[in-house]
Amino acid sequence: MAIAKAERLMNLALCLLGTRRPLSKRELRGSIEAYLEAGTDDSFNRMFERDKDDLRELGLVIETVENLDGETGYLARRDSNRLPAITLDAEEAAALGLAAKVWQQARLAGAASGALQKLRAAGMPEAEDTYEAHHSALEPRIPVHEAAFEPLMLACRDRRPVVFDYRKANAARPEQRQVEPWTLECWRGHWYLAGWDRDRGAERVFRLSRITGRVRSRAGAFSAPVPDVVTVRETVESWAGETATRSALIRLRSGCGYPLRARALSSRELGGGWDELEVPYGHGLDAWLVEFGPDVVVLEPADLRADVVDRLRAVAKG
Repeated sequence: MAIAKAERLMNLALCLLGTRRPLSKRELRGSIEAYLEAGTDDSFNRMFERDKDDLRELGLVIETVENLDGETGYLARRDSNRLPAITLDAEEAAALGLAAKVWQQARLAGAASGALQKLRAAGMPEAEDTYEAHHSALEPRIPVHEAAFEPLMLACRDRRPVVFDYRKANAARPEQRQVEPWTLECWRGHWYLAGWDRDRGAERVFRLSRITGRVRSRAGAFSAPVPDVVTVRETVESWAGETATRSALIRLRSGCGYPLRARALSSRELGGGWDELEVPYGHGLDAWLVEFGPDVVVLEPADLRADVVDRLRAVAKG
């Protein structure tokens, strides 16, 4: 069955590429043996529509033209179906291969793989996989676990406003956000969306894992200009305290808070199941500390301690 379908698709493609004028369904049915064997007009029409969609999915540009008699015809112009010369070097090919890994856990994984195969067939160089060459178990991966990733990626591409429910780190319940999405970026295993928050009238960055429910598209154009460069990573780094100029002293329960321990400037055992850590203090550290709940106690500075207490009270009030 697979061989028969492949032969039928090849014959249809050759007919559409070899004609100088649009061919009607009737003419195509009379030119391809598999279509002649179709029992009824309905079965032929279903077969033809599936084949046409399959060829378009494979990358063939098929034009639909209506003649003076109102009859629909089809053709695939050679100039519209000729790939330009592929001029990617090995490093660019490697970058494309890594980008395709984004789709390993997404619905368009097959499309990304097919696109790479077409580029390689057209002359794109094979990227040298140094990990595979040395039979290593290490492999670069970009995880895509969040359900919001795909609709937001498409919204960024198509410049479509979206609405979603977002739960902040210090909130017990999510709230609705109306956003004009600009770009997505992965940082330390988490995906972030940068865009224009319509309700707040300002640029905002959202962590995809905190988006709850479905991302809904909204009609209409963007109300704010899209910047040429969106500094998602720099914004997230500042929120996480990566650009901190101060330090904070916290008490951390033993055996807990390994991300905090990894970034600690110093640490010592206090006994009684607690350790004392000095950690970088920057914007957003209070929100991060709240995520560790009762396993963290802020010792100093006083303003950070007050911010953490305020966030915990807001969560307790719901």
